[in-house]
Amino acid sequence: MPMIDVYAPAELFPPDADAQLGDELTHAVLRAEGVAAPGPFHHDNTAAFIHRLPASAISTASSQPARAVRVQIITPPGSLNRDGQKQITAEATEIVARLAGDPALAASTWVILTEAAEGGWGLAGTAFGREEFGALAAQAAAARAAAAGA
Repeated sequence: MPMIDVYAPAELFPPDADAQLGDELTHAVLRAEGVAAPGPFHHDNTAAFIHRLPASAISTASSQPARAVRVQIITPPGSLNRDGQKQITAEATEIVARLAGDPALAASTWVILTEAAEGGWGLAGTAFGREEFGALAAQAAAARAAAAGA
């Protein structure tokens, strides 16, 4: 159940790029987590928020406004190992630069990986931790098995 936030200058991406950006980042995160064949459970529970900000809202110490992008990915506890962290950082950077049409943007794309604290992830009124995530995974597996047997 990753959550993805992209913060970028409003004009950086083409006007119709938000859905593609969210979709590509969602699948990249799921791959990095080891989900080879995401199903409805994964698609329904991974959210991407594209925040288009006024150019003046983004700056660096040397540039105001700045052409910079921040991608923050929040994942459940323990869902990304070190290889997964490296993989999603590289893929997210590539996706951002490609969709912006600017390979040089890779140098100013920050990818922030945040692991939710145990019980620090809430959805539908429930604070999720390992126990609750385990129950969700078991439900999803049972649903897949039932669908395969039908």
